[in-house]
Amino acid sequence: MREPLTKVLELFDVTKVFGATRAVDSASFAVRPGRICGLLGRNGAGKTTTLRMVNGIFLPDRGRIELFGGEPRAAARDRIGYLPEERGLYKKMKVFEQLLFFAEIKRRRPAEVRKSAQHWLSRLELAPLAQARLEELSKGNQQKVQLVAALLHEPELLILDEPLSGLDPVNVVLVRHILKDLARAGRAILLSTHQMGEAEKLVDEIVLIHEGRVVLAGDLEQIRRSTGQNTLHLGFEGDGLSLSHAPGVERASVQTCTAELTLAAGADPQRVLEYLVPRLRIRRFEVASPSLEEIFIERVGRETLVAEAAS
Repeated sequence: MREPLTKVLELFDVTKVFGATRAVDSASFAVRPGRICGLLGRNGAGKTTTLRMVNGIFLPDRGRIELFGGEPRAAARDRIGYLPEERGLYKKMKVFEQLLFFAEIKRRRPAEVRKSAQHWLSRLELAPLAQARLEELSKGNQQKVQLVAALLHEPELLILDEPLSGLDPVNVVLVRHILKDLARAGRAILLSTHQMGEAEKLVDEIVLIHEGRVVLAGDLEQIRRSTGQNTLHLGFEGDGLSLSHAPGVERASVQTCTAELTLAAGADPQRVLEYLVPRLRIRRFEVASPSLEEIFIERVGRETLVAEAAS
């Protein structure tokens, strides 16, 4: 009987170089059972390279990756489910037979996974398409089939590269619920996504990577609280252009009828409210921790936005 693991995956000072490009530079972090860990970063930051090294597609040039407490990679492989960013499915094969084929690669006989395949197809609203060829499916449904393929052999560690890609809002919520259920059942999940708003609803921990280096890692709520209560969350009616001119506002992220204002150190939220009341109809005014999007921008995107504003 295996002892319960406190860490399913650990990276120790992992580096990967392609020619003159240091894609991953001395990255260290861990993923725990029952937790969803978001690997976040800008395009080209090293996220996909990191996931491919964890899955054994690439080998690190330096450092080491430890799976399931040091189990040999050959033995660990069948305990991992992997959903790559690029779809790795066969377009001419029927959905159900393709799932059985992928299960066999993980050394599961078709008879062992047939019931599980039917369960996941039903849960992901794919049962009517079980005998359709993959090329007949929408991009979103192809993504869901690939997720089923990653789940079918009941992996203990799920590695998901942009799992929400191509999904409509209903399916995003559906997949979110499934991933949360899997985490509650004790699975460890490492996922990469560009959707900061969705990541905030989904992940328990984050690893923020920038130019190949881990610049922030830990429990999401603890990170949000540690950044201080210097953010205003607004709901309003009117022209949001005035928001960035309010006293003490360093940055305004404005959406339709909502906004997140980052305040300068020592700024008084009451003065912001006094400025806005004659200009907008305020529906919500809350001082709170910054969103994950704001943390992301502050850590890895501020220079780009400042340069754009100055140009």
